Amino acid sequence: MPTMVLFLLVVLAAVVLGIIGVAADGLGYLLVIGIVLLAADVIVAAVVWSRRARRRPVR
Repeated sequence: MPTMVLFLLVVLAAVVLGIIGVAADGLGYLLVIGIVLLAADVIVAAVVWSRRARRRPVR
């Protein structure tokens, strides 16, 4: 479960950075950081969940 909590916190941070980057004038780099953070989080989560799926024994 701690992995899911970390995943959701990073997604939340990415969304907040994106909103601040769009809303605040001159802080467009926060939008870029939010997008990169979200993409990295999704990639890491996909790798972790695919590894977890492979460990199941075949019945």
